[in-house]
Amino acid sequence: MDNQGLKIKYDIKKLELEALLEITQAINNNMPEDSLYKIYEFTLRANLNINKLALYVLDDEWVCKVNYGTDHDFFTYAFDESFLKYNEVVPVEKGMCREGFLEFDLVIPIAHKEKKLAFVFVSEQKKGKSGTLNTDFVQALSNIIIVAIENKKLVRKQLAQEKIRQELEFAGKVQQFLFPRKLPYNRHLKVAAFYQPHHSIGGDYYDFIHLKKRNQFLFCIADVSGKGIPAALLMSNFQASLRTLIEETTLLQDVICKLNYQIMNNAEGEHFITFFIGIYDAERSRLKYVNSGHNPPILKSDNRMMLLEKGSTVLGAFRELPFLEVGIIENLDKFLFCSFTDGLTEINNDAGEEFGAERVWSIVAENHVTDPKSLNGRIIDSMNAFKGDQEFSDDITLYSCYFDNSDGLLKNEK
Repeated sequence: MDNQGLKIKYDIKKLELEALLEITQAINNNMPEDSLYKIYEFTLRANLNINKLALYVLDDEWVCKVNYGTDHDFFTYAFDESFLKYNEVVPVEKGMCREGFLEFDLVIPIAHKEKKLAFVFVSEQKKGKSGTLNTDFVQALSNIIIVAIENKKLVRKQLAQEKIRQELEFAGKVQQFLFPRKLPYNRHLKVAAFYQPHHSIGGDYYDFIHLKKRNQFLFCIADVSGKGIPAALLMSNFQASLRTLIEETTLLQDVICKLNYQIMNNAEGEHFITFFIGIYDAERSRLKYVNSGHNPPILKSDNRMMLLEKGSTVLGAFRELPFLEVGIIENLDKFLFCSFTDGLTEINNDAGEEFGAERVWSIVAENHVTDPKSLNGRIIDSMNAFKGDQEFSDDITLYSCYFDNSDGLLKNEK
């Protein structure tokens, strides 16, 4: 090689090193992605023997980020996934791809940790003899740019996830205000609840309200279809509606119909709510309840047990409920009430079996307890032992009450 040739080779290497330095400085200066792509394009156009180029990058899908010198507009030309099988620089030939890509001489894959991140399509200038395109340099330059941009995407994603996590954590704290802050627990009235959302926030709800003017006790449990923020928002609206309605009337027919109307308007048929509501009248020793498509709670009184099944279909599925029946149980002075959402009963074990409502029934039947906290603990222990290594797949709520009005003292709970 003569001196002129050595000088040309030296000049090219110098340009390549300067280009790498410029790109590195741009990355260190945290320049935006669009600027990095412009520097990349300018570097290749100014310093190398390339007359056609298209750079395809994998975002959510393959997108052309840089394109110049071509007959086709590759910004609007779909990527040909037949190139995905190539791991090294290969010539572009007929039969291997769609016709548009035949404009190029070479395809250069860009990968990081065996993951394909980009493809560079190039055609080099040829002036009577083979060009001076250094594919190793193009590959190195492209790799530096693409990996830097991938890292930017990763940082953005991590920041977005952290923001979402913080927002969900805050929403979870706010949601706790939906639940009773203090549940009664004395000799005559004991109420206990266990609640575990699948995510930071959930779509389950329970409540206990002492309607002192009427000396009645309202207890309820609900479950919104779906999970996460939409379910939690609908449930918060549901809770507000219930608390407003119950100040107006304790007629369960009216309460249920108005709640159904509110849910239809708010969810527009996209979500529904299973709901159980009971009102115990201490003056009359009578329980009235409506079960709107919820897992039937268990009522245990003396030596009898029953499922509380009477009511209606789920709320929010129909403009007008196709049926509605209020369950009534008279002469009820002392009883245990146990309710739960399907997150409990649908837990699977390692063999794929469901925990099921029958197991809850058996635990309630076999344990002669008047302590809801103890009962809930036994059910949760049984569930945890049953599920083995399986993860929770839904919100879980377990809600139990014990009423003892046998000496009439609940009648004086004004």
